[in-house]
Amino acid sequence: MKLAGRDAAAFLRKPDPGRPGILIYGADPMRVATARAQVVSTLVGPQGEAEMRLTRIAASDLRKDPALVNDAIKAQGFFPGHRVALVEEATDGLSKLMNDVLEDWRDGDAQLVVTAGQLTAKSPLRKVFEGHRNSVAIGLYDDPPTAEDIQSLLDGAGIEVPNREVMDAITALAHSVTPGDFRQTVEKLGLYKRGDPEPLSVAELGLLAPQSADVDVDDILEVVAGGQTQQIGPVLRDLYAQGVLPITLCIGAMRHFRQLHVVASDPGGPGQGISRLRPPVFGPRRDRIMRQASQWGRDRLEKAIAALTDTDLTMRSASHAPQHALMERTLIRLAMMARR
Repeated sequence: MKLAGRDAAAFLRKPDPGRPGILIYGADPMRVATARAQVVSTLVGPQGEAEMRLTRIAASDLRKDPALVNDAIKAQGFFPGHRVALVEEATDGLSKLMNDVLEDWRDGDAQLVVTAGQLTAKSPLRKVFEGHRNSVAIGLYDDPPTAEDIQSLLDGAGIEVPNREVMDAITALAHSVTPGDFRQTVEKLGLYKRGDPEPLSVAELGLLAPQSADVDVDDILEVVAGGQTQQIGPVLRDLYAQGVLPITLCIGAMRHFRQLHVVASDPGGPGQGISRLRPPVFGPRRDRIMRQASQWGRDRLEKAIAALTDTDLTMRSASHAPQHALMERTLIRLAMMARR
């Protein structure tokens, strides 16, 4: 059986111990590891590994000794309670073995939990779990966490959210960092606020949010929107050295200037317009967007979007113009436009 969306999220939070097999796969190792830890912890409890009710098996070991997984599933433990045999980093080469194990599974055997990397729609390993009458396969993709996922992490860390502004800030953070970074941030927040009678604030969230030492697309956008033409070259060199592509810069700039246009075009003014952005922005970035939208105005922002659109079309066409130089020229034009 294949589970996706809400059904998959609900199953990961409360896995069914009666399922013979569970496959969790995805391109992001951190997301897969987080889901695996949640499922295993729920199934065997906090003392499961200490009581030898959890058997970990590396997929590489199964290639040398396929009987390991069947032995783990059939073995009887010394302690009462649910048992799990965990196979990590499985590949399609183990599909026949997994099929044989599931077909031979009987009531009272340990539950089989398997993790894998990205699997295609035609993956034999996926087909084994999706086609089995009582097993499940769950694919984890780069979708932003749902409100239920965020609330589950907050509850687990003992964090109370005092108002909508703070929850919007937390949601925006969850959508802007990796799942692992967001989980670590929530855990740090839980430790930071333990015993503190004051409610959580947006400022505290900003202090504990992940900080990057590298330059990113936001840095070049701040330089361009502020009209700092002399800074464009150095920042671009750093970005290109990190492997950022000109088309990535163009897409990021287009998204940013469209956000500014939404804010600047609202009849209620930038203060009303910024509340329309999704996901919501908060902290210093919110102040920066409002300042830039007020400085540029709707008309100049429309010209900037037109210039970026032309650049995007040129880079995607059969033109032989050097893309790095083309993008730099467009950014310099925008920066000069900001100074008029």
